[in-house]
Amino acid sequence: MAGVLAGLKVVELGQVLAGPWFGAIFADLGAEVVKVERHDGGDDARRMGPAFRHGDAMTFHIMNRGKSSHALDLRQPEGLAALDRLLADADIMVHNLRPGVAEALGIDGPTLTTRHPRLIYCAISAFGHLGPMAQRPGYEPLLQAYSGLSSINGGEDDPPMRAAASLCDQGTAMWLVIGALSLVHRRHSTGRGGIVQGSLLETALMWSGQKIDTYANTGALPERHRSGHPSMTPYEAFDAADGPFLICAGNDRLFGKLAEVMARPDWITDPRFATNRARLQHKPALFAEMRPILASRSRADWVARMEVAGVPAAQIHSIPEALAQPQVQALGMFQPIPGEDFKLTAMPLSFDGERPQIARGAPRLGEH
Repeated sequence: MAGVLAGLKVVELGQVLAGPWFGAIFADLGAEVVKVERHDGGDDARRMGPAFRHGDAMTFHIMNRGKSSHALDLRQPEGLAALDRLLADADIMVHNLRPGVAEALGIDGPTLTTRHPRLIYCAISAFGHLGPMAQRPGYEPLLQAYSGLSSINGGEDDPPMRAAASLCDQGTAMWLVIGALSLVHRRHSTGRGGIVQGSLLETALMWSGQKIDTYANTGALPERHRSGHPSMTPYEAFDAADGPFLICAGNDRLFGKLAEVMARPDWITDPRFATNRARLQHKPALFAEMRPILASRSRADWVARMEVAGVPAAQIHSIPEALAQPQVQALGMFQPIPGEDFKLTAMPLSFDGERPQIARGAPRLGEH
């Protein structure tokens, strides 16, 4: 299948995660992605961890598959001239340079979109392009902490926790991809590009939006649940005889089915448990009755029984256990990389039934 974005050219001045992930999404979708790196060592992600292949760390291979690499010294006129030649026929440029660097180099958005009117210029920052902290750099855990995201992660008695995945870095890249493609669409009618700006802080606030909006409009602080949900119950992890598993009885109909599976049909008519709002008010009492019953059988037994009844439930898998699941294997998300001896996780979407293919591995520094 030809890449759905074949014909688009993206120039990426990306470091580590957010900028490179933006480029990787475009590369997986078929665009030509030219990665511009410092001539003296390239992207820092090349050395973020043990060497995996070709002297580069695993993170670099994940975030930079499918790209070409041009090593330039943008502090020199020759380097800037080379970048300008790359931009002459580019559709999109993205960078996550430290605040102020693009302006100091003369490659800021207003300058480049004036010189290249069709260019869509995408800038990723830590704290946003406005406000008193606009010039501060930042990294994933700092923004999770600063935004309040860490404060709502984990259980009631846990300290604030960072989410294990890089939700802000990779999420910001995804939002900027949406923004860039929006301006590609607008350019069809106007003939002009534009500037898209996003930040890790804005992404973190967006991911926390359900909790933030509730507090802003009602004054209610969010409750913390390790696996549960503030608005639905029972909707979290419980211990079976051999380990934890998750039950998601997200409405009263599903709770009725759960009550039948657990041989407690009386719960359906018990005024404390008959409705979700009642169950939220009497959650400790409900769980006190559920826990000894659930602890009497294995999690595989309970999950099987609930699947028959139509109650969403699942064992809590480790990464190896998840990868071994037939459903995960059937999706074909782990693709061999042409010319390499390893696999990487592919894009989580399909077009006309086909998943985009990773075209090639990450480039060597200055290879192109």
